[in-house]
Amino acid sequence: MKLSKVDLSSLLAIAHSDGYLQLLLDRGDELEFLEIPAPIQAYEGLQELNEIIAETPALPFAEQPIAMLPVNSSMAAAVGYDSDECILQVEFQNGAVYQYTGVDSQTWEDLHSADSIGSFFNEEIKGRFESERIDTDDYCY
Repeated sequence: MKLSKVDLSSLLAIAHSDGYLQLLLDRGDELEFLEIPAPIQAYEGLQELNEIIAETPALPFAEQPIAMLPVNSSMAAAVGYDSDECILQVEFQNGAVYQYTGVDSQTWEDLHSADSIGSFFNEEIKGRFESERIDTDDYCY
């Protein structure tokens, strides 16, 4: 069996009609509606998964992973941001993962939209925010 990582954090709602799975996604500045050909069982499976997740007690916040976005950078493989805690997380190309605390949302937006993530990181983040390396053996993505 081959497993794939799935990030459904932007999925707001699902429906099924006339052989299509209908998805409403939050794209930040707009909502996107997608229709994907799929049997009713796909919709029922997503509903069942939602019920299972709703019944599962939440982990203490510190143990919940930050959703990571792959980036095109020679420095970083992926970046993520927790807006509630103002934590930037960076997975470097060498596999090391660091969290930077006190990073405001504007800095996150600027990093994520920078032409060069490495240059922006070195100029605006490195050495300016408290950081901690995360043990990725215990950290689930």
